[in-house]
Amino acid sequence: MNSPLVGLIGYLIIIAGIGTWTWRLNRTKEDFIIGSRRLGAWVIAFSERTAAESAWLILGLSGALFSIGMLEIWTVIGCVAGIIASWMLVARRLRQVTEEYGAITLPQYFFKVSGRQGQAVRVISMIIITFFFSFYVAAQFLGAGKTLHVTFGLDQSVGMPLAAVVVVLYTMMGGFCAVCYTDVIQGIVMLITLFIMPILGLFYLSSHGLDAFTALHAAADKASLLGGKTGWPALAAVIGGLSWGFGYCGQPHLVTKFMAINKPEAVRTSRAVAITWTVIAYTGACLVGLVGIALVYHGQFSGETIVSLEADPERILPVMASFLFPAWFAGILISGAVAAMMSTADSQLLVTTSTVVEDFYSRALRREVSQRRLVTMSRLVTIAVGLVAYFLAVSSGDLIYDVVSLAWSGLGASFGPAILLTLYWRRMNGAGIVAAMVTGAVSTAIWKWTPGLDAALSVRFVSFVLAALAGIIGATATGGRADRPQGEAR
Repeated sequence: MNSPLVGLIGYLIIIAGIGTWTWRLNRTKEDFIIGSRRLGAWVIAFSERTAAESAWLILGLSGALFSIGMLEIWTVIGCVAGIIASWMLVARRLRQVTEEYGAITLPQYFFKVSGRQGQAVRVISMIIITFFFSFYVAAQFLGAGKTLHVTFGLDQSVGMPLAAVVVVLYTMMGGFCAVCYTDVIQGIVMLITLFIMPILGLFYLSSHGLDAFTALHAAADKASLLGGKTGWPALAAVIGGLSWGFGYCGQPHLVTKFMAINKPEAVRTSRAVAITWTVIAYTGACLVGLVGIALVYHGQFSGETIVSLEADPERILPVMASFLFPAWFAGILISGAVAAMMSTADSQLLVTTSTVVEDFYSRALRREVSQRRLVTMSRLVTIAVGLVAYFLAVSSGDLIYDVVSLAWSGLGASFGPAILLTLYWRRMNGAGIVAAMVTGAVSTAIWKWTPGLDAALSVRFVSFVLAALAGIIGATATGGRADRPQGEAR
């Protein structure tokens, strides 16, 4: 009974049960893609938050705090600010306008406000979403492989396909409702993990007479908010951390949750729940990294463990769980890391599927098929996208933090400025949307993959600003007025 497998297996059984139960709820494409806009404030809040805070939060951010130190606080500030801005600026307005247009996907909304460029917008949206989400889902599978390897000794060649199969199966079975209801369970597990683990870690340090602050200050530049940098490198590091916040307004798998809430008035409650969850979760992830620094400094880990953490700091959370807790309880807490990956991967798989099937096949290609056939096709595309992401994960040697940074920047810059401009600037038109999306995607790729540029100034900042400017210039140069389809409501 003293096995971490007990906690994980129990968790997976619950998730499988939800997927099976929600199978019967998917009779139409609206059911599968957006839950027919019938989910309440608490469900949407937990689903949006867990979809956003993937393996990046539990493994990536805690690992970055452990490896880099207090410099990562700027990332935390940027993310929390971005989350608040997204709920304040986008959630309610997007919910209202997408219902007016009858849009059930983000590309469909862009089509409705793009006029003559509508079909181009659909195709470009599909290409961007499919490309960047393939990397994003791959990052979640990488995280699952790391977690299962550290905790259960499973080789990553076993852990990654196991995680991929579970996520793809319940997403394929239950669609949007399965994603959201499982996200509630996953959000609770993540919150428990990020609340209990740092508290018990601090208690362990205190009860053994170990000083966390001494350890932090002794760890070279880890105690510095600037990481020991000065001048432009220091400013660039701060901007790079804060720039994570730009991405929240443009992530398709997050803004789709805003579109799905049962009524616009429920956004206020949902926003309060989401922000509270965020503060607790981010504080916990930071403390996990800082307690990890103290445990290493005070020699609490074996030499072999320290060597493995130096090679891959993103393993600090599962290592700490196995060190601080009985094996069965560590399994439950580590399920929080698995939950983080699943809750993001399922939402991203679903958005990619809906884009390919609804926006491209059904709308752009104008194929008339039955509702039942569209749901079946959606399930098949879910499997296909999952396979592509899995093979990307197998072939990738990057850290989760780096892979997510690429995808986050590409999606945030491609869609964030376009969403904000269409919601708040009535002169935004189809040409501006195309210019913003293409500029955001292309500038991300060029800036990220050109040596030295991202280190000089964050790709997340550069690509977002360039995309916003391109959207304004594109709309102004082509008349500077909203060119919406005849008869469509604003």
